[in-house]
Amino acid sequence: MSHKHVVFIVNPKSGVERQKEISLAVSTHLDSALYTHEILLTQYAKHGTTLAHEAATKGAYAVVAVGGDGSVNDVAHGLAGTGTLLGIIPKGSGNGMARTIGIPLDVEGAIKVINAGNIAAIDIAYANDRLFISNAGVAFDALISKKFAKSEKRGLLVYSWLVTKYLWLYKTWDFSITIDGKEMKERAFMVNVANGTQFGYNFRIAPMAIYTDGLLDVIIIRKFPKILGGIIALRAMTGTIAGSRYVQHFTGREITISHPKLNLMQTDGDAHTCTSSINFRVVPGAQRVIVP
Repeated sequence: MSHKHVVFIVNPKSGVERQKEISLAVSTHLDSALYTHEILLTQYAKHGTTLAHEAATKGAYAVVAVGGDGSVNDVAHGLAGTGTLLGIIPKGSGNGMARTIGIPLDVEGAIKVINAGNIAAIDIAYANDRLFISNAGVAFDALISKKFAKSEKRGLLVYSWLVTKYLWLYKTWDFSITIDGKEMKERAFMVNVANGTQFGYNFRIAPMAIYTDGLLDVIIIRKFPKILGGIIALRAMTGTIAGSRYVQHFTGREITISHPKLNLMQTDGDAHTCTSSINFRVVPGAQRVIVP
């Protein structure tokens, strides 16, 4: 029986210790009766996309993103349309997609998932032409993503501090939102388009989202009294956000969000500039992923 080749893509920014830890864990726990493997390090931003695409072109069975949602997004970009499987070893700060799929947050556990080799075809989404697998947003979450990226420190405390700080400073906008041809105007604090359930840290913005249903979930958090921010955050942590009277939930295949001043958005936690109108679409079952 011929071995299947698995390529691990690691972001070395996360330190020499992490590289050692991953190498040791892979050589110790990956089933060598089934797989051959190699470990590649990214050298610059978005390098993971190029490495993943090259690996797929050479016939890799799977490419494993070792990192957070940004790393997973890079690899998924590179694998789009290739048929090569996507694997995940969660090593980011939030790990939203790994948590959504149920991949263990420890390296050994995540490698055991790869050994077991269960496969699911998950939906892939696009914001204009930018691929995302977890979620994308255009308001408060985009601002937080931008601030979080600039922060020297990572982790839940920093994330919570940023959310708390900017909650009081943030001004809501009147967005035009069209879902499968039906238009509405909404004064919103946040508009999030979700394929997965959460941002990470178990902060479930869309607990009802199913990443295999061929639909995107649109979560609109309307303008609310700032003093209730903590309660809405608590609802997100407990999976009951849709129960808030300030939250609306829709599903659709094609979504457009626009505002004349719109110039910042986030996809899978990565902030970038954008046009004043963004079109979101879903491609059902587009990427096969190794799942528990």
